[in-house]
Amino acid sequence: MPVGTQASVKALSPEDVSACGSEILLANTYHLMLRPGADLIQRAGGLHSFMHWPKPILTDSGGFQVFSLADLRRITENGVQFQSHLDGSKWEMTPESATLLQHKIGADIIMAFDECIPYPSPEDYVDQSVERTTRWAGRCLQVHRQSGREGTQSLYGIVQGSSFPHLREKSVKQLLALDLPGYAIGGVSVGEPREVIYDVVGRSASCLPDHKPRYLMGVGKPEDLWECVERGMDLFDCVLPTRIARNGTALTRKGKIILKNAQYIEDFTPLDPQCSCECCQNYTRAYLRHLFQAEELLALRLVSLHNLHFMNEIMVIMRASILENRFLEAKDQFLKAYRA
Repeated sequence: MPVGTQASVKALSPEDVSACGSEILLANTYHLMLRPGADLIQRAGGLHSFMHWPKPILTDSGGFQVFSLADLRRITENGVQFQSHLDGSKWEMTPESATLLQHKIGADIIMAFDECIPYPSPEDYVDQSVERTTRWAGRCLQVHRQSGREGTQSLYGIVQGSSFPHLREKSVKQLLALDLPGYAIGGVSVGEPREVIYDVVGRSASCLPDHKPRYLMGVGKPEDLWECVERGMDLFDCVLPTRIARNGTALTRKGKIILKNAQYIEDFTPLDPQCSCECCQNYTRAYLRHLFQAEELLALRLVSLHNLHFMNEIMVIMRASILENRFLEAKDQFLKAYRA
């Protein structure tokens, strides 16, 4: 899923995002609550209408964003009190309010409000956090059911537990008792080594049901997609493709290209000769480098478009390789070329 935090995937129109092959995108409840406000979005007909995106939308509950405001928040059993990063105004977000906000926004998949904790954290605190996250998920489900939205919006629970295998397993078991339509693995990619991420993902996914979607939150490097699909994940989001694009880095089948480097001054080849995106079909590395050097906005759009297309192509390749029972072969082939 491309990340459209504030109802916009940076540098791209919804039509661009769709042309890249994206079937679903992510927006963020915390940011939309602060600006322009969930009530305004509701009056506009919901987020699909407001941002002109007819395909599915998933909204993060805001738990991770509140986690990132460590110096500006206070966690209680009721929820989280925090100060806006925009103007310092005081807010409180609870499981109930996070769910109701997502109802107003109108996303197709909404996330339960959870506590995302830093790595490393003491085991006793992580245990308490798992219990709290489960209680909050139950409160989200209660208000969701009372609203009558279960038929139109799917509520996913979020597995927590940091790097402790038994706490991850505990979190999964508690959330499964709620019988939600999908489950996410949260609290990863918050400072831990890659091998810890892969271990957490593998152990958590092995406890989740096969017939429900599994969503890994905030992870999206090309190599991570392969490793985590192998471990059982289905759905991902990450700002990486568009963020690095705005800094002049392109993803290709032979690894990253830093377009601002002088070696591309007279390189009249496409970013990736195997790519069918608008950028690769029409523009050269030399031209793209020139755009970055001249600080032209077109550079941001073209490389963002390419990187999103590249990420979606990876998922297409993986899906085909699974159906053809050759996933490990395809993974090895991709990673050898990418890391060469």
